[in-house]
Amino acid sequence: MSTTTELYEKYRDKMRFIADVKNANAVLQWDQETYLPKRGAAFRGQQISTLSEISHRLFSEEELGNLLQDLLSKNDLSAEQKRNIEKTNEDYLKNKKYTSEFVRKLSEQVNKAFHSWIESRKQDSFSVYEKDLDALLQLKKQEAEILGYQHHPYNALLDEYEKGATVELLDKTFNNLLPTLKDLLDKILKSPQVDDTFLKQHFPKQQQWAWGMELIKHLNFDFDAGRQDMSEHPFSVSFNCNDVRITTRIDENDFGNMTWSCIHETGHALYEQGLPEEQYGLPLGEACSYSIHESQSRLWENNVGRSKHFWQHHYPALQKDFPEQFQNISAEQFYDGINKVQPSLIRTEADELTYHFHVYIRYELEKKLLEGSLSTHDIPAYWNEHYKKFLDVEVPNNKNGCLQDVHWSHGSFGYFPTYSLGSFYAAQFYQAAKTDLRNLETEIQNGDTSSLLNWLRQNIHSKGRFFTSEELCRQVTGTGLDVRYFINYLLDKYNSIYTL
Repeated sequence: MSTTTELYEKYRDKMRFIADVKNANAVLQWDQETYLPKRGAAFRGQQISTLSEISHRLFSEEELGNLLQDLLSKNDLSAEQKRNIEKTNEDYLKNKKYTSEFVRKLSEQVNKAFHSWIESRKQDSFSVYEKDLDALLQLKKQEAEILGYQHHPYNALLDEYEKGATVELLDKTFNNLLPTLKDLLDKILKSPQVDDTFLKQHFPKQQQWAWGMELIKHLNFDFDAGRQDMSEHPFSVSFNCNDVRITTRIDENDFGNMTWSCIHETGHALYEQGLPEEQYGLPLGEACSYSIHESQSRLWENNVGRSKHFWQHHYPALQKDFPEQFQNISAEQFYDGINKVQPSLIRTEADELTYHFHVYIRYELEKKLLEGSLSTHDIPAYWNEHYKKFLDVEVPNNKNGCLQDVHWSHGSFGYFPTYSLGSFYAAQFYQAAKTDLRNLETEIQNGDTSSLLNWLRQNIHSKGRFFTSEELCRQVTGTGLDVRYFINYLLDKYNSIYTL
C-alpha cells in the first residue's frame, strides 16, 4: 500500500510530465507568432495539433483519474496539496469530456484561422478570414455542448476563462456600469479637449525599441527569466516562471502604441515570473484566472503607467531620449495627453474610459454568434453599426474594425469580458496596496516600484490557483469585486484633467 507522500509524488511527476508537453507546444505557438517562416505554417499547425492531442491523451488516462480519487480520499494532505488535487480533478473531469479527435480538429482549425487572420489583415479583407473563422465558430458551438451549460451556451466558454462568471452576472455588471461611463464620457466631450498631438510625431523604430526595453527593465522584468520580441499583436506567454516571453509592436507615428503595450505585457509577465517555482505543472503554480491576470497588466499599465507619480520620475529621461519630440512639452501636458479621453477605433489603444465600450461590443457579438442570432458573415456590419452607436466613430476598414483582434483566430470566445473585469479588480487591488503601503506613490515618484511588486507577489502571485477570483479579492481587499473602486478612480483622474 503506497503512502500519501508516495501517491502525491507520483501525481506531481505525472502533472509535470504533462506540463512539459504543453509547454513544448507553447514554445511552438510563440515561435509561430514571432519568427516562423510563412511556408512553415502548415507543418507547424500539424506539430501543434499533435502535441495538443498527446497532452490531452495524457491528461485523460484512467490511471491519473484513479490516482486523483485515491488522493481525494486521504485526510493527511496539506492544505496546498489538497487544493492541488481538487483543482486537478476538476480540470481532469472537464478534460475527459473531450475526445482526442475533437482536440486535434480544434487545434488544426485554430492554426488555419490564425494564418487566414494574418492574411486578411494584410489584404484588409474579412472574406479571406470568414470561412476559417466560421469553421472555428462551429467547433466552439460544439465545445459548448460538450462542456454543458445552463441558460446560455456562452456560459460554457466563459467558464473556461473565468470560473463562476455567467452571462447574467456580466449583463448586470455592464448594465450598471455603462450608463455611468456614458455620462462621464458626455461631460468630458463637452469640455475643452487636451492635446496629445505630440504623441503622433515621428519616433524611429529602433529608438522606441531601446526606450521600451529600458522601461521594462525598470519595472523589474527579469531578463534572465524572459525576453521581449515583436509580433502582429502584443501578447505574453509563459513556459515556466523562469522563461516568460512578451511581445510588442511599434508604430513609428504613435509613441503610445508601443510604450503602454510594453507596460501592459510586463504586468502579465511579472505575474508569471512570480508564480511559485516548486508548484510547476500543478494548479498552485498557475495564475488564479484570466481576469486576475488582466488585473495585473491593467494595474501596471494604467494605475501606475498613466499616473502622475510614475512620469514625474520617467519624463526627464524620456525628454533626454526624444529631445526633438518632447523638449517643448511640459510634464503636465504629457500627463494630460497620455490620459486623453476620445472615442476611437482600436481597443488596445483606447483610453481607460472608452475601453469598456470596446469590450462590451465584442461580448455582445460573441453571445449572438454562439446563440446563432448572428452569423459570421454579419460580423463586419454589426461591428460597424455598434461602434457608431456606442462610440460615435465611423469604421473606415476591416483592418481597423473587426479584424483588429487576434482572439477569435485563437478560438478564444469568452475571453473579452475578462479585460473589463481585470480593470475593475486592478483599481480595487491598487487601492488596497496604497492603504497597506503608506509611501507607495512617493516611492513610485522616486522611480522605485519594487514595494508594489513585492506586495503583489505576496498577496496575489504566490497564491497560484488556491482561490477563485472572488475569494482572492476578499483575501486581498476585505470585500468581493466592487466596481465603485474603478468608477471613483476614473472620476478622480478625469475630474482633475478635464476640470469637470
